[in-house]
Amino acid sequence: ALRQDEDVLDTWFSSALWTFSTLGWPQDTDDLRRFHPSDVLVTGFDIIFFWVARMIMMTLHFRKEVPFKKVYVTGLIRDDHGQKMSKSKGNVIDPLDMIDGISLEDLLEKRTGNMMQPQLAEKIAKRTRKEFPQGIEAHGTDALRFTLAALASTGRDINWDMHRLEGYRNFCNKIWNASRYVLMNTEGYDCGSDQNCGELSVPDRWIISRLQRLETDYSKALDNFRFDLAARHLYDFIWHEYCDWYLELSKPVLWDEQASSEVLRGTRYSLVRVLETLLRLAHPLMPFITEEIWQSVKELAGKRGDTLMLQPWPTSDSSGLDEEAERDVEWLKGIILAVRNIRGEMDISPARGLELLLRGGDQSDRERLQNTRALLSKLAGLESIRWMEPNEQAPFCATGLSGELEVLVPMAGIIDVDAELTRLERETERLVKEVSRFESKLGNANFVDRAPADVVQKEREKLEDARSALKRLQQQVKELNILKANQTNP
Repeated sequence: ALRQDEDVLDTWFSSALWTFSTLGWPQDTDDLRRFHPSDVLVTGFDIIFFWVARMIMMTLHFRKEVPFKKVYVTGLIRDDHGQKMSKSKGNVIDPLDMIDGISLEDLLEKRTGNMMQPQLAEKIAKRTRKEFPQGIEAHGTDALRFTLAALASTGRDINWDMHRLEGYRNFCNKIWNASRYVLMNTEGYDCGSDQNCGELSVPDRWIISRLQRLETDYSKALDNFRFDLAARHLYDFIWHEYCDWYLELSKPVLWDEQASSEVLRGTRYSLVRVLETLLRLAHPLMPFITEEIWQSVKELAGKRGDTLMLQPWPTSDSSGLDEEAERDVEWLKGIILAVRNIRGEMDISPARGLELLLRGGDQSDRERLQNTRALLSKLAGLESIRWMEPNEQAPFCATGLSGELEVLVPMAGIIDVDAELTRLERETERLVKEVSRFESKLGNANFVDRAPADVVQKEREKLEDARSALKRLQQQVKELNILKANQTNP
């Protein structure tokens, strides 16, 4: 409790004013009386008693109020070995050096100059040369801010990782390059509006639907002070969904000379709308690059204002959710990835057109193929696509799976038979071990009797899937051996 002693009160009151002033709060007695509680105080463990407790007691005494409703406690940033950063250890990394960059010579001078223990200078210099042989490159403010947010697990100390900083610098470059692509394909064209967005393709509906889910998850993470989760949601969406998939899916439409003006308007509208929304979402974490890009995008998106920071916060619209489009694009992605995996495993050039055979699946798979055939052909580099008849004998093919659907690429004249046999043998060995593991697990009475029924059922389903895949692979090995024999003895 605060002692009712005038001299003590004066001392504590002065300390409180100094504390408030360091945070940009009122600096004199009259202003303090008009001070209103803040929502959040951000601090570290080490000053909870020394300053946070004083601020609470002073405000309770003079204002009869609690000065802040929440206290966000940050972790301590340590070096990559988990040691506390200090000048005597020579392991301090100045944030400004990570932003602007610094040469090795200047870094050595900063770490070893004016030391209280000069005998440690040589040791520190040696370690610095090993860790930063070329000094520290410039990474920019946004990359540093995003890295700090991504590492900010609640209340936990952070072991600083320069590789994470480099990765998020690349993320900033990814956003910049994506915006260049969008501007290149939308400036000077009809990009539509919310009232007249044109005809939205399946990928357009998919990315808008995914954006609604991002807005919900991202805002929830920020509201709960989970800045690490917010950064992860934003990173995954921008890198993996918007850049890796949607921008690629937009190319066949934008480059199709036969595409209608309505379809083109729908794709350009989606490109601009999603990018502009992402800039607003990312602005608190990456204010500089987002402001720069937004100034170029705002007119295309129909936005008004001098600065991005004053734009309204994006809110999810349930009417934009489209589960059908999400299922269709996930199906499309599965087929494309299966074909790309076959190309990689068989060392087939991306420039070589392939024939694609599909086997299994149901009516919904056929409908999805009908809706996405052009996109599939372009992005997977296919010359033809057809469904196999129920009793049709397939030629020797490299096979991939997308759910229950078999993806087959005929290999005659394309592959090295011996190399494919080696690959299939490795895959067969893996599946044999997997089947054995599931059988052992399900043969354990303790597991079957004690585990929840749904868990046991899932394990049984996994066993059946593994057995089915193993059977198909064994059939492929058999067919490949026949093909090899025919090539040897025509």
